[in-house]
Amino acid sequence: MFRSYVVFITLHTPEGLQSFYGSSTLPFPQAAKLERVRLFAPAKINLGLSITGRLENGYHTLESLFTTLSVGDELEISPSDRLSLKVVGADLPGDRRNLVYRAAEAFFEESGVKGRVKIRLYKNLPLASGLGGGSSDAAITLLTLERMYGPTGLNLSRLALELGADVPFFLLEGSAFVSGIGEVLTPVKLPRVHLVLANCGLEVSAKDAYTWLDEAGGFTRPLPLEQIVQALERGESVPYFNALQAPVLAHHPELLEVLEALELEGLHSPLMSGSGSTCFAIALSELEAREAAERLSEQHPEWWIRAAHTLQWWTPHLTRGQAL
Repeated sequence: MFRSYVVFITLHTPEGLQSFYGSSTLPFPQAAKLERVRLFAPAKINLGLSITGRLENGYHTLESLFTTLSVGDELEISPSDRLSLKVVGADLPGDRRNLVYRAAEAFFEESGVKGRVKIRLYKNLPLASGLGGGSSDAAITLLTLERMYGPTGLNLSRLALELGADVPFFLLEGSAFVSGIGEVLTPVKLPRVHLVLANCGLEVSAKDAYTWLDEAGGFTRPLPLEQIVQALERGESVPYFNALQAPVLAHHPELLEVLEALELEGLHSPLMSGSGSTCFAIALSELEAREAAERLSEQHPEWWIRAAHTLQWWTPHLTRGQAL
């Protein structure tokens, strides 16, 4: 039913649907033709996460179903004589400590392109939230630079994996079954799923979550992928689980309130995404998701709450001829 690729990239381009395996050579305009690009960097959630073991090098083997969402960060990128990054909406550095900066730096070092860019990153997503915001921002930066200056012949998949285990996923569209240490991606077709996201403001580092898992010895069975997909298609309760949820809840029991609040709104299949702390639950319709999000926002004004839906595919929005 599913065919695996080691980072298989499919993009909707002006020339139509383009697919690439292992590297990315994209027929996009040269930098001189684009004074500015404005792009959407989608969040992701884990529709289930199984941690099946730990390798000698410290990496964990896993299975998860990733899907991109209709909420995310935004980036503005324009050619410049030097590389610079400004972050709006969060107290984050604009140097090598930032994954976006390192992605741009790696692109220029590997490609030999002499130009540089200035980047403005608008952080709409909460930090350390299990939504993949930093990974998405980095991947979209790589894709954009390849579009602006390519074709360069660079293997974007390799660059993405060197930046972080989640980054290659955002070179894809829509949804994928993720395995290995996160580098093996199997594209999966999912229906549009409406849901509500809730984050109480707690930041949970992935390093802490995996450490707590190791201490508890909580490795889990393989993820029931086909049953999860069927339940999503039928609008039924979803048989997914998150191996990190129990150890994170043990250290942060306040997240249980978030999961319970989602369920009290009539939403089903509540789950923590990734290493947390964002939790989500599924609605039967867009209206139900929007109304539940509005009620939760009234009840918990200090929480970050959004109604969202999964994306079938997405294409970053390019704006031409505008100055930053």
